[in-house]
Amino acid sequence: MSDPAVELAWDVRCDTGESCTWDGRHRRVLFCDIPAGVIHAFGVDDGAKQTWTFPELVASFGLCRSGRWVVALRSRVVLFDPLSESLTDLTGPLDQPATVRLNDGKVGPDGCFWVGGRDENPAKTAEAPLWRIAPDGRAERKAEGYMTANGLAWSPDGTKMFHTDSRQAFIDLWDFDAATGAIANRTRIATLTDAEGRPDGGATDIDGNYWSAGTSAACLNRFSPSGQLLGKIPLPVPGPSMPCFADEWVYVTTLRGGRSADMLAAHPTMGGLFRFRAPVAGAPVALFADI
Repeated sequence: MSDPAVELAWDVRCDTGESCTWDGRHRRVLFCDIPAGVIHAFGVDDGAKQTWTFPELVASFGLCRSGRWVVALRSRVVLFDPLSESLTDLTGPLDQPATVRLNDGKVGPDGCFWVGGRDENPAKTAEAPLWRIAPDGRAERKAEGYMTANGLAWSPDGTKMFHTDSRQAFIDLWDFDAATGAIANRTRIATLTDAEGRPDGGATDIDGNYWSAGTSAACLNRFSPSGQLLGKIPLPVPGPSMPCFADEWVYVTTLRGGRSADMLAAHPTMGGLFRFRAPVAGAPVALFADI
């Protein structure tokens, strides 16, 4: 199969575009720019653009049954109403080291928000946890020992959870119980190099395969649940950060921050939102069970 034609959907030039999410109810793709503390919306039919600004960085977010969003800020999780722009605390500051901030997060098939941490200590110690945030605000540590927790995605039937560490460059697969949120039988299915593409954000397709943003290799890697590399799609700029399936499209956020002047001159649309025609449908998007 030939590589799909990748096009620039929005030359938004995010410092750190992330958390690409399909909002099927409003037929738009949502994504954040982490250090800018904003969430952007892009209408897939008409190209309409909208932006919401938060009081601090936005690490990741998910959609709620109520129409609100569950949003991970630096160290706490909040609920946000995009219509009224009201913000309500869901958790207080989570119990993790001061050098760790929240990072990649998604709503799981259990109706809870799962979010990992990123260690910002220059020494990059593996002190970040993976959290499960319940609709009543209860926060439960589910795993430990991450440097940059990333890549959350679930199989279409909700029985498997993919999770990565971008800095330690591994992809894990867990057994997942959607009724209880229990995870078990952690299996390392891949460990990658910079040349192969360290794993950043991820998404699953309807066949249960895992699409991983190979942020260091300007590509999307597609893995089977056993870790077999099934395909690689090149991106037109370095630093892809997260894919998401949106009906007939795959959208991909990208990074711009920290890049050299020469790299930015060679790739001026770094940080943009890109898309290509999806060869397969995506797994369903889960909603936070706030109602």
